Amino acid sequence: MARVLLSTALLLPSPNKQVDGFYSIGLGSSFKGHQVQFIANLPNRRKSFRRGEALVVVSALGKKAKTKRETVVPEPDYRIPIVLLGFAGGLAYSNNLLPAAPVGLLGLLLLFQTTRVRFVFDDEALEVKIGEELQESGENVFVGGKNRWKYSTFVNWELWWPNFPILVYFKETQTKPEGQVHFFPVIFDGKQLYDVMVERAGTSKTSGPKL
Repeated sequence: MARVLLSTALLLPSPNKQVDGFYSIGLGSSFKGHQVQFIANLPNRRKSFRRGEALVVVSALGKKAKTKRETVVPEPDYRIPIVLLGFAGGLAYSNNLLPAAPVGLLGLLLLFQTTRVRFVFDDEALEVKIGEELQESGENVFVGGKNRWKYSTFVNWELWWPNFPILVYFKETQTKPEGQVHFFPVIFDGKQLYDVMVERAGTSKTSGPKL
């Protein structure tokens, strides 16, 4: 009659050895008299295991890490200041100097701002920065606080107008709970601006700029 031997493996502690920052824990088994070794991640710690204690190893394999989105900085667009300066020139040429002066000044201001102001869309927020080196822009002169707003606080945003975007508007609750409205002239590439706003802040009621 064939004999079937059933044995229960018992975990027996053996001296621990450190291997490249990890500890090698020897676990003895009564099965065929062999000793099995496991590598446990126990850096700089010595732990002893009593006879009969269970060692539970939880593996995080298969858990995906959150992918960080790349930072997007839309290219500057000089069309609005050029149009304003051209319009001011036309008014001045026709001797309408009174309206030509403010239009020309606005065109010059936007031309200057286009060379220095940048919208920076990082992984979690939109921030206004200055210059090619993307320096801090300081506090908002109108409502206070840093010129940085998390996408999660955006209530709504719009781009006027899709074919020739002039203004971008958004409302956020980070500055104040009841919501703060912001308007910016579109002195950036309208298509890039629209695409990244949809991606980071959700869809808008208006359609995007056409190519």
